[in-house]
Order: sequence, then C-alpha cells, then structure tokens
Amino acid sequence: MLLAIDVGNTNIVIGVFDGKRIVESWRLSTDRAKTADEYRLLLFQLLSQSDIAADQIAGIIISCVVPPVLPRLREMCVKQFHQEPVVVGADLDVGVTVLYDNPKELGADRIANAVGGYAEYGGPLIVVDFGTSTNFDVISADGAYLGGAIAPGVRISSEALSARAALLPKIDMRVAPRAIGKNTISSMQSGFYFGFRGQMEEIIRQIKRELPQEPKVVATGGLSKLMAEKSELVDVIDPNLTLKGLRIILERITHGA
Repeated sequence: MLLAIDVGNTNIVIGVFDGKRIVESWRLSTDRAKTADEYRLLLFQLLSQSDIAADQIAGIIISCVVPPVLPRLREMCVKQFHQEPVVVGADLDVGVTVLYDNPKELGADRIANAVGGYAEYGGPLIVVDFGTSTNFDVISADGAYLGGAIAPGVRISSEALSARAALLPKIDMRVAPRAIGKNTISSMQSGFYFGFRGQMEEIIRQIKRELPQEPKVVATGGLSKLMAEKSELVDVIDPNLTLKGLRIILERITHGA
C-alpha cells in the first residue's frame, strides 16, 4: 500500500492506495501548530480504524504548500513508518516538462494535478482545483505543463467577507436555486455560487481561446462537485485527482516507470 499526503493551506488530504485503487481517504484541517507526534497519533488512529497497519505502507509521498508543516510530517513518517517520504518539488523528476518561467514557483499540488490529470485524461487538459485558492492548470497535448491562473478561493473569500462586514454572517456553501435572494443568507449564497461559477467558466473560456486544440476540463478539490456539477464547460469531476497524481509520481520514482 502507498500513502499520499497533500498539504494545503486549509486542508490536509490523505489517501491510502492499494495498487491504483484508493482504499481510504481523509480530509483534515491544516494545523501549523501540531507537532510531529500529534500528527503521528492522529494518523495512527485513522489507519487503525481502517485496519491498516503501519508495516503495510510500502511508500509515502507528500506534496506541501505550507512549509512549517513539512518537517513535522517528515519526522512523523520516520517515527511511524520508519521511512523517508518522497517530497514533491521542482527538483523532482516527475515525468512532466514544466514550462513555467520559474519552475520553483510552481506549487507541489499543481505538479501532482498535472501528472494525475494527464495520466487519467490525456491532453490538452485544464484542471480546475477548488482549494484555498482556485487554481487553473493547463497541460498540453503532449503532457507539458504550460501554466495557468490563480484566483481567490470560495471559502476564504466567504470568510473574509464575513470578517470585514459586520452585518454579513458566515454561510454554508451550497448550490443557489436562483440568482435573486430573498434574505441576506440566500443573497450571499447566490452571489458566491453564481459569482465563482461564472469566474471559473470565464477563465476556462479564455484559456480555451489561447490553446490550439479543444481541451478536456477536469474539476478537483473539496468544492469541485458543488461548483462544477452544473457547468456545461466541465467534462469530469475527480475529487481525488491530486492524490492520484501523487501515487503516479511515487510509482515512477520507485519503479522507474
């Protein structure tokens, strides 16, 4: 079994693979204050609840965009599993040509999305990842990472609005049934749902204008089903795409595939 850990600014997503199949996955809040031992205990509990022993984990890979968390997770892996994890970064040969001006600026999660997206769906491809930010990653027909766009994320925008506007409450994200809200909460839900869906669709349209071939569009991330399910521009919703990309990277490195 392989363990894949994707550390984002808001959530840590953990997946256990048996071959190509995800047998378990968990989504946790990212906590910069947690120690290696606290992460170790938490993961031990999750694995134990699923009857997965530490010695069944044959390899571990981490993508992380929160630098303070990475050394603690590496220490946790050594203590709990007695192995060093593979850490995704610009210096790692993942089998994808990165055409970013400075590849070191590219987040590890975006690299994993490119690898997983191209392996699963081919190219050209647009991956829309709904996380703390909404990332748009563009992969060419031959699998090169071309670049993309970064927009404010849905949840962080909602939290910022509530924090800065005294009379606007925190809201649950949901599909708005209509654009015209009849109260403050339904009006906010309308604004966020249609606003961010419209943002997604306009960026997709603009990217398509800049590509020589029609791309497939894949949505991933925690809010992908909510934001993309009713969009005619999104072809596939794959919430676990980043984890799949991490598995592929780990297998390429360990087996030379």
